[in-house]
Amino acid sequence: MSTAPPLTLLYVPADRPDRVAKALTSEADVVLVDLEDAVAPSRKDEARATLRLLTETSRPVQVRINHASTPWHSDDIAAIARLPLAVGARIPKVESPDEVHALADALPGRALHLLIESALGVERALAIATASPQVTSIGLGEADLRSDLRVADDTGLTWARSRIIVAARAARLPPPVMSAYPNVRDLDGLAASCRAGRALGFRGRTAIHPAQLDTIRAAFLPTADEIERAREVMARLDNAITAGVGAIALADGTFLDVAMVEQARTVLALADPDEL
Repeated sequence: MSTAPPLTLLYVPADRPDRVAKALTSEADVVLVDLEDAVAPSRKDEARATLRLLTETSRPVQVRINHASTPWHSDDIAAIARLPLAVGARIPKVESPDEVHALADALPGRALHLLIESALGVERALAIATASPQVTSIGLGEADLRSDLRVADDTGLTWARSRIIVAARAARLPPPVMSAYPNVRDLDGLAASCRAGRALGFRGRTAIHPAQLDTIRAAFLPTADEIERAREVMARLDNAITAGVGAIALADGTFLDVAMVEQARTVLALADPDEL
């Protein structure tokens, strides 16, 4: 069984059962069935009924629900509670640990994937990430965050992005995935944005169209040079352990440290999970 982390997460509106069924057969690593922003208020009940398609799927799936401040939240919670526990709950606009506690009580044993979309949420990121053992990931909802911060481009999000990455690491959660890139035709821009996010510490990205999946995957998979270097790191480590040597250097003279070994393991897990 593959242990590679998910790199592509595809949003699909829950009020379109045809698209949900198609997404479940897509190449996305995770399917995100959306009851929130992608569904008009008049179609919330219809969207919730589509969740029946998730009762028997073996695909990794999460359902994004409406926030507790909305009139649809309670019905969303009840609908998810009827689904297999393997289906995760994706929670928008989280701002406090108390919200997480309430969700964990309402959905016992279910993975909670939290989206932080406000300045207050960013400031409380670590407290939110550690509020419950059910918290499985945290990430940003950048459209709402841009509005809250009153910033027009990615430059104004750099600190918030780094804050979420640090909070996830401190909470011993996986690296966050990037928020969706809104221009589905601009694949060059998507690739450049993914590379910038990868450099910050993100791993993977949500998509709003299947056409974005290949670009996202290519941007987050390691290059041939990175794989070769990772293999060298692990080979040198194995040889040094066998020989009882403490200090280890690569062929270029770089001495290994713990961070380099962990990075090598991450690269190989992405490149070929069976190699580790």
